[in-house]
Amino acid sequence: MDAVRRYDILDTPPDGAFDRVAAMAARLFKVPVASVTIVDEDRIWFKAAHGLEGVSEISREPGLCGSAILSDETLVIPDTLTDPVAFNNGLVAGPMGVRFYAAAPIITHDGHRLGTVNILDTRPRLITEDDTATLADLAAIVLDEMEMRLAALNALRTEQERRIEQEEARQRADRDKSAIEAFASTLQRTLLPPALPVVPGLELACHYATASPQNVGGDFYDVFPLDGKRWAFFLGDVCGKGPEAAALTSLTRYTLRAAALIDPDPDVVLTSLNTALLLDPAIGSRFCTAVFGVLEPHEREGFTITVATGGHPPAYHLRDSGAVEVVQPKGGMLIGALAGAHFASHTIHLAPGEGLLLYTDGLTEARTLGGEMIGEEGLTRFLAARTGPVSAAAVIGDTVGLIDAMPHGASDDVALLALSVPFADAADGLTATATAHTIAPAGETPESRS
Repeated sequence: MDAVRRYDILDTPPDGAFDRVAAMAARLFKVPVASVTIVDEDRIWFKAAHGLEGVSEISREPGLCGSAILSDETLVIPDTLTDPVAFNNGLVAGPMGVRFYAAAPIITHDGHRLGTVNILDTRPRLITEDDTATLADLAAIVLDEMEMRLAALNALRTEQERRIEQEEARQRADRDKSAIEAFASTLQRTLLPPALPVVPGLELACHYATASPQNVGGDFYDVFPLDGKRWAFFLGDVCGKGPEAAALTSLTRYTLRAAALIDPDPDVVLTSLNTALLLDPAIGSRFCTAVFGVLEPHEREGFTITVATGGHPPAYHLRDSGAVEVVQPKGGMLIGALAGAHFASHTIHLAPGEGLLLYTDGLTEARTLGGEMIGEEGLTRFLAARTGPVSAAAVIGDTVGLIDAMPHGASDDVALLALSVPFADAADGLTATATAHTIAPAGETPESRS
């Protein structure tokens, strides 16, 4: 119960991220009802419910969720009428007539079970081990959402505590409450990864900056494992800025991750994202661009990388010889703009001493002293003229230096993601590298930035 209180989620308003988990569970398992529940002391509270209208909470005892929360494993009841605990439950014996029930517990990193992700059907059925693993993955995604929400709330509370040390802040604490909650919701929807993972034999580095500290950025990136050997990565840019763009960023990042768990083929993943954006009425006419890739160790050395693009600027394959190869599969269309959009993929071999750079158009749209944009040609010349090693950290550092050399920095958000394969004698003890920079608003020079 202390862990439940820690997340401060009980009785909070509906949230699109959790609603999408319930909707996706219902769609994946083809069941009429799916829900995300939190177990309180004397009740089961529904954070999200798909196909269960007008129900916000039920009694804890007796309850199917109350039984599922007692185990770390996914609970599966193929036929509730043959189960000694479930057969007399109100959902089973009542008008709803539930005959199948499965639930995966939402487990914190320190081992506390907060609630469950549930699927229900009105007919008996069996599910496979892969199905139970998928349900557990959805529960893990719910925990990730809660952790991000908690981190945002904690950051805001720290800032609020600093302000209330002053008399003026104490007087307006109540007035700021609604603004703080809205800001927390916006922060939650940005969903940038807190850190890059460690991929054996690979160096990673990133950079993210918004053009203005007052706006929530619409660029996004992520790197995450698919299985024991394969990893997925993506980088992209959503249309617009502000809270609406942040909500689209949240949907995009979550959908890419969820789709990759089902089928990691880059073309299929971008097609799934295109479908999700078109089906969500809240998105309207907004769209995004993205590069999605899958990497796995090459049979000899380095990595095999397959990337698909949807309307995004090209990536750059940087070779140890100094050569720069543009990686841009032909035919990739904007994502979320057309129902019949198609996407193209391309496979490369990233050998030791080579790197791959992905970026958003805030980089190429930065303007020189003469008012000209860097452009893709200018970026190609810059990368070809680099004299430093092809390492992810060096490539990011040099590219950020290029932005800082512009008179006004970048006028748009910038996201950079670099991957590189070190030579064998440099790979021991390799860790992921993440760089963090802030671009000052237009009108300031690099020397004037704090």
